[in-house]
Amino acid sequence: MGRMTHRLERTQTIRRPLPEVFAFFADAENLEAITPDFLHFRILTPRPIELRAGTLLDYELRLHGIPVRWRTRIETFEPNREFTDVQLRGPYRRWHHTHSFREVAGGTEMTDVVEYELPLGPLGSIAHALFVHRSLKRIFDYRRDRIDQMLGIGAGATRIKPSRRPPIE
Repeated sequence: MGRMTHRLERTQTIRRPLPEVFAFFADAENLEAITPDFLHFRILTPRPIELRAGTLLDYELRLHGIPVRWRTRIETFEPNREFTDVQLRGPYRRWHHTHSFREVAGGTEMTDVVEYELPLGPLGSIAHALFVHRSLKRIFDYRRDRIDQMLGIGAGATRIKPSRRPPIE
């Protein structure tokens, strides 16, 4: 049986200028603020982190209660256009996440495209059907809502600090 590649694509319009939106996503510390609390996500890479092609990022999180260490590498980095992170070590057989940005009327359109494969062959396919797909959808729904909250404009918009948790020494 061949490998099954899955794809998750999300597009969101953010009512802020392109350079501001790109800068927000190019600051790796903001990843903690847009990740659901149930993942217990923490960046392990010492700060400050300069995001560029070749940057390595180490994280710690919990997937369904199981502690996971995850390492990604920024594969491409084109300011105000896009960047891509790929998993070097983590829960997936393959994880390739492209973040694209473009100026649109009234703000910036951001698109996330994640192509991923699960380990364990047929068991991975069953896990995808039972909970992985639903979990990723929930995570990216949360991200969308937090981005709207943090970068949105209007009466309901709020700004929060980039990181909810203290850095690990």
